[in-house]
Amino acid sequence: MSDKRRPNVLVLDANQRSALAVTRSLGSSGEVNVITADSSAESLAGCSRYSIRNLTCPSPETHASEFLDWTERAVSQHAIDAVFPVTEISSQLLLMNKQRLGDCHLPFADYDTVMSLADKGRLLKTAETASVPVPPYQLFNSASEVNLEQMEEFPLVVKPCLSRIWREDSWTSTSVRIAESRDDLARILRETDYLQHDPFMIQSFIPGHGAGIFALFNHGEPVAYFSHRRVREKPPRGGVSVLSESVETDPAMKAYAEALLRSVRWHGVAMVEFRVSNDGLPYLMEVNTRFWGSLQLAIDSGVDFPYLLWRLGSSDAMPLDAKDVREAPYRTGQRLRWLLGDLDSLYLTLKDGTFEGREKWRRVIDFCTPRLRNCRHEVNRFGDFSPTWFELRRYVRDLIG
Repeated sequence: MSDKRRPNVLVLDANQRSALAVTRSLGSSGEVNVITADSSAESLAGCSRYSIRNLTCPSPETHASEFLDWTERAVSQHAIDAVFPVTEISSQLLLMNKQRLGDCHLPFADYDTVMSLADKGRLLKTAETASVPVPPYQLFNSASEVNLEQMEEFPLVVKPCLSRIWREDSWTSTSVRIAESRDDLARILRETDYLQHDPFMIQSFIPGHGAGIFALFNHGEPVAYFSHRRVREKPPRGGVSVLSESVETDPAMKAYAEALLRSVRWHGVAMVEFRVSNDGLPYLMEVNTRFWGSLQLAIDSGVDFPYLLWRLGSSDAMPLDAKDVREAPYRTGQRLRWLLGDLDSLYLTLKDGTFEGREKWRRVIDFCTPRLRNCRHEVNRFGDFSPTWFELRRYVRDLIG
């Protein structure tokens, strides 16, 4: 590679913590130049020492057409060899318009394959074919098709087939709702606009806990796996991970994830999410076809997903021996802490009247006495401290209004 110019990689959505992880991973490899971009003039990943240039682009969510025009120009002007989007919106927009990128590499499966997993209606049918357990469900094209009198066992989960719906010129965001009764279900169906004309499912609620498998595949063949558990979240009763820990991959979930991803000849990264019932059976919930929020934990534990993905798709990188990577163990017990997110989680815990006083004091003690061994901060890193100052300034600015 010494006789060639160093490849340029454009990392989009640079205000995402996952984009910071990608930037640090690829930039620290010494094999590529990382250029970051976001709709804001300054960004979290753009502050990293591993970003050689930070660009401002139109928002893919609110100005999709302008975003595509900008990306096409940026690829040409900056001689971009690969684009790494980290959000669902930017990745799907680019996949829908992949021809506009020319020879620039986009490290995903084709659009139809991505949607075969991102569309939960299609996903469940694919899962059943691959013998992957799914909760009992019914699919509907609109709320008018639902016969409320036939709904007897509650709670039920009302889940749109798409978390983001493309309307040709804009995006509609959806959410999963839990109906505790027939009246509750009727209200949800009546008051939610997109349920009137977009496909959704009504699914049995599975008591238990969430779990997931993180994977990298090379055209249907597994390259690497990783798993973690959420220690603390924001909001504290379930949400974004603010403290997580690497754990061994569950054999059953790994087998189901592999069967599913092999069945569609998956290429790229994926997070396969399950709901584990109280009797230990994992049920498939959804697949995120992009990088995930706690990506840095996998990297810290020894599974460098962004760098592995780069090596899979680049003719400039050293060949990747998938067998050696797949069989290499990663460190378990490694922790990752998002400090400001953890602070928010603590505040929400103290504010929540449903937590007992003893629980609140325990949470304060846990926050103030973090584990020093085998624990790293997600944003705060010696040697690349500018993202820390950027995040702190933004946090204080948001606090004071």
